[in-house]
Amino acid sequence: MDSSTSPSPAEAYAAARRRGRYPQLARFAAEASFEFDDFQLRGCEALEDGHGVLVCAPTGAGKTVVGEFAVHLALAEGRKCFYTTPIKALSNQKYTDLTERYGTGTVGLLTGDTAINGNAQIVVMTTEVLRNMLYAGSDTIDELGYVVMDEIHYLADRFRGAVWEEVILHLPEYVRVVGLSATVSNAEEFGEWLVAVRGDTTVVVDEHRPVPLWQHMMVGNRLMDLFVGEEHQDEPRINPQLLRRVEDVARMHAPAGLRGPRGRRGPRDRPRMPRFRPPSRVDVIDRLDRAGLLPAIVFIFSRAGCDAAVGQCLHSGVRLNSPEEVAEVRRIVDERTADLPDADLGVLGYWEWREGLEHGIAAHHAGLLPAFKETVEELFVRGLVKVVFATETLALGINMPARTVVLERLVKYNGEAHVDLTPGEYTQLTGRAGRRGIDVEGHAVVLWQPGVDPRHVAGLASTRTYPLKSSFRPGYNMAINLVGQFGAEQARELLEQSFAQFQADRAVVGTAKRIERNKDALQGYADAISGDFDEMLSYVELRKKISEREKYLAKQNSANRRAETSRSLEKLRRGDVISVPAGRRAGLAVVVDPGLDPLREPRPVVVTEDRWSGALSAADFPSPVEPLGRVRLPRHVELRSPKTRRDIASSLRNSGITRPPRERRRSGANDDHELAELRRALRAHPCHGLADRESNLRWVERYQRLSAETAQLERKVAATTHSLARAFDRIRALLTERGYLGADGDQVTEHGMLLARLYSESDLLAAECLRQRVWNGLSAPELAAVVSTLVYEARRDAAAEPKLPSGAVPKAWQETVRLWSDLVEDERRHRLDRTREPDAGFAWPVYRWARGESLERVLTTAEANGQELSAGDFVRWARQVIDLLDQIKDVLGKDHPVGGVAAKAVRSLRRGVVAVGEV
Repeated sequence: MDSSTSPSPAEAYAAARRRGRYPQLARFAAEASFEFDDFQLRGCEALEDGHGVLVCAPTGAGKTVVGEFAVHLALAEGRKCFYTTPIKALSNQKYTDLTERYGTGTVGLLTGDTAINGNAQIVVMTTEVLRNMLYAGSDTIDELGYVVMDEIHYLADRFRGAVWEEVILHLPEYVRVVGLSATVSNAEEFGEWLVAVRGDTTVVVDEHRPVPLWQHMMVGNRLMDLFVGEEHQDEPRINPQLLRRVEDVARMHAPAGLRGPRGRRGPRDRPRMPRFRPPSRVDVIDRLDRAGLLPAIVFIFSRAGCDAAVGQCLHSGVRLNSPEEVAEVRRIVDERTADLPDADLGVLGYWEWREGLEHGIAAHHAGLLPAFKETVEELFVRGLVKVVFATETLALGINMPARTVVLERLVKYNGEAHVDLTPGEYTQLTGRAGRRGIDVEGHAVVLWQPGVDPRHVAGLASTRTYPLKSSFRPGYNMAINLVGQFGAEQARELLEQSFAQFQADRAVVGTAKRIERNKDALQGYADAISGDFDEMLSYVELRKKISEREKYLAKQNSANRRAETSRSLEKLRRGDVISVPAGRRAGLAVVVDPGLDPLREPRPVVVTEDRWSGALSAADFPSPVEPLGRVRLPRHVELRSPKTRRDIASSLRNSGITRPPRERRRSGANDDHELAELRRALRAHPCHGLADRESNLRWVERYQRLSAETAQLERKVAATTHSLARAFDRIRALLTERGYLGADGDQVTEHGMLLARLYSESDLLAAECLRQRVWNGLSAPELAAVVSTLVYEARRDAAAEPKLPSGAVPKAWQETVRLWSDLVEDERRHRLDRTREPDAGFAWPVYRWARGESLERVLTTAEANGQELSAGDFVRWARQVIDLLDQIKDVLGKDHPVGGVAAKAVRSLRRGVVAVGEV
């Protein structure tokens, strides 16, 4: 062995002591093909010492080693371990990894639509599945020793983040929680909360990337470093050559907002400049390939953009695979897609997709068929796909590390608007770059375009503050289950223990201290005032009332004057001579066109004494306009002619009409009785004649400003303290009104038991539909269509009105919407977030599929109806409909009129591409 890599005697002694103290870790490490990093050892040691653990480390650093050690410990101790992830793709991937290591008999998988060996000693599952097991009181929890929560920072997700906190709060004390998180700046705060609710928890934070990441920008076809200087410098310096290059290119091209060389919006004398054209995707791939920077992930943030990029590369003849690699790609594709029906291959775009894979190119986004996505992931990991064009969903924990990550833009669509990437998102995306054990370094490349400042990119790349903020909020299903398990009072206490309330209370501590400081300052202001403080306060209030009354009268007078002026302008006729009282056009003018318009104020066109011509408005006249006389005008006046304007101006000067003396404007305030009374009261006030009145008044005004600020802070504290418990009480009140809880809000009724087993974003609406029997009498396809309206959500505003099947569906849909409308009204009254409106956009496709029609016919019909629906989207939404139908079947039973139909609907939907990959 090379002496440079041999451990020192001290290191060898420490390693021997560690093996003696941590025998399970020694066995586990001996099976690994690499040396564990210090943070991995610290996390594993904490687990073997009997502690819970939170590990925060960069993407790709290898924090899952600590989660896998929890699996090892569970097997060694004869206990169970649940490995939870936020998404099914991650669960499937982890299941594959663990079965390869421990065998299919030891490992199970539960992901809502998939159940494999659910009673195994090690079970991989989505976090929602574990939450549901806890609420259902599953017996398997009794044997549970460890729960690994991968991507635990997902609890910040505003839609599904609450599930993580529910699980953490509900797990029995004897279960050790292993949290694996991306690097967050408030890891210690999160760890303190875990200690508070779970007991002893060790926080392990590591910010070192095992593979260094180099930041670049591509300006045109030039790939340039973003930073210069030492790799581990605290404040790396932006590359001055890059700044000069960007300035030079920007100077030679039109800014991004312009329409291009023929459509300039700037001044007329600006030289015409070509519009900047970024390098094509083919050029980018070629540049990366020549620099040895493949494989690469190119983030585009658009499904259509990802698919178009693959098409562009194929059209340009890009080939990144050798003949041997092509043969291997074909073998894997055949194996992965063997279950796809031959009749569906055409509509799935299978042949184009396969051709891209053979060339070493693929897209990866949520619209892809699951089988396609999983195949792309496997081929990329094996190095058989060299470039993946992806949306940001790929960044969420999926094991697809690359040598290089490319960002085409630093803006993405968040479902409502186009927004800039945050530093956290930038780090999450670029964190895919650098394959541990393969690459010496990873690379992040931002494509430059006009408007992108290297300093902004540097800020994104160097920012290290990504706080984890809880999104936990009680919902209907959660409230019912909490009351059912703990009673209302204990449930409120449990909510007070959430990370959300923990963070809110911490924020309140700082605000409360500020309120106390303000109150001390207020007392100081009051003490600084000589004389009677209350008298000075009343004097200030009088002055304030006078000021407000004067402003009101001025505004009222201005509006009245403008209305009168506008009416006077309407009376002007052609040839009238008027006086323009002020401004650049002051003097006499003759009206050549009254400029009357029925929809807006008149704008008379005039010619002045100095030959100016243009339109005037009521704003040019502080008081009504009176004609001073008339002059004769030609029948046709051509104002563009200088001679015409000169002749009219000459006639005006020779008319003998003169400007009237300037009228002094009279304020309506002088006649206002209320204002006069206020002024008299001010003069009679005891403080009016005080010598030090003004200095005292300054202290009083400061007092009032600080007092208003303090009152606002106190309202903020009141709204924050116990906020979750108060929201819970409002939910209980609504559920009590509707009969899901007993009269005291502390007992779950028969209807409440039904709601407790419905896990859906629209859980209460689904329960109401079942309870009110609005779905009774529907056939299996009809029930699938109506149930879809509670789970489906269009990606953007639909181009056309959703089409509904005929028969019983329209009435059931109308009744569902009616129940939703009633529910929303109650939610408004109870000050609760409103339930999302049902969306019928998927009703027609899922109805046709449940009726047995082919995938091609379903998708073609959807397209003909103006609906954007990919095969991957169809499968994803169909599986969500199946999930809710399965819940309905389980809640009501197969013998129930709706439960039995739900079971039939599930069988009719679970076929073809929808069933591929399910068990």
